[in-house]
Amino acid sequence: MSDALASATHRFLEHLRVERRYSPSTLENYARALTRLHAHAERLGLQRWRELRSAQLQALLAEQHRSGLAPASLGLFLSTCRSFFRFLAREGEVSVNPAVGVRSPKIPRKLPNVLDVDEMGALLEFPVDDAEAVHDRAMLELLYSSGLRVAEVVSLRWCDLDADAGLLRVTGKGSKTRIVPVGSQALHALAALREQEKAGDEAPILRGRHGRPLSTHGVRTRLKRRARDQGVWKRVYPHLLRHSCASHLLESSGDLRAVQELLGHADIGTTQIYTHLDFQHLARVYDAAHPRARRK
Repeated sequence: MSDALASATHRFLEHLRVERRYSPSTLENYARALTRLHAHAERLGLQRWRELRSAQLQALLAEQHRSGLAPASLGLFLSTCRSFFRFLAREGEVSVNPAVGVRSPKIPRKLPNVLDVDEMGALLEFPVDDAEAVHDRAMLELLYSSGLRVAEVVSLRWCDLDADAGLLRVTGKGSKTRIVPVGSQALHALAALREQEKAGDEAPILRGRHGRPLSTHGVRTRLKRRARDQGVWKRVYPHLLRHSCASHLLESSGDLRAVQELLGHADIGTTQIYTHLDFQHLARVYDAAHPRARRK
């Protein structure tokens, strides 16, 4: 690989890490996509990124599609390429973004899975009879109450919680901060956890070994075990609780903007997927209840 290609890639990833403050997992995804782009540039014998043409990038997408790469993965790859060449354009290294106008296969719209209200109740109502149960009840109530991402919940410290106001300061994607409400059941579970751990303001709310913050893997493992013990046989994972929170709120309130703010979505289009879930629920109720809808 030419030094010019490698240098530009390194500067872009540093820009994402330092200035955009992307998470390590997101940076890994960008680096993986750019590695594929590098390999293609090498096969073409390119020395500088300005030599890459749209048709050559389209050919790479077509090749990856034929090899079985999923449309969603191709879309993420193309999005990375667009961001990369926008960065290079700002730096004066390219005059045209070759990724503009390149199309990836259409991604089928996949609705998120959710737990219904009864399933959520079954998951959350386990006996709180030991220290681990106190911890896990607070963890699950917090994930469901405030619709948090797993990376957000493990980064929380007690100073982020205003228990009197029922509010929580959350740092989300891109280090953006938002204030979200915390329900009464979650506040009760959190009060029991803090009393149990005698935690100071700077201590993590969810603690793992040696007082360090619980890992995202630890959250997934504990949640999976609780679901199994409670007889919830669906595949249960942290983001499922976030989806369930959003779906239940939208079903009850119909306030899409409020759900967008709660979840920290930059684009309301991301939140709108939950309206499709609500329509599915309406369709099921209609089919079951309307006398002219029932099938013989």
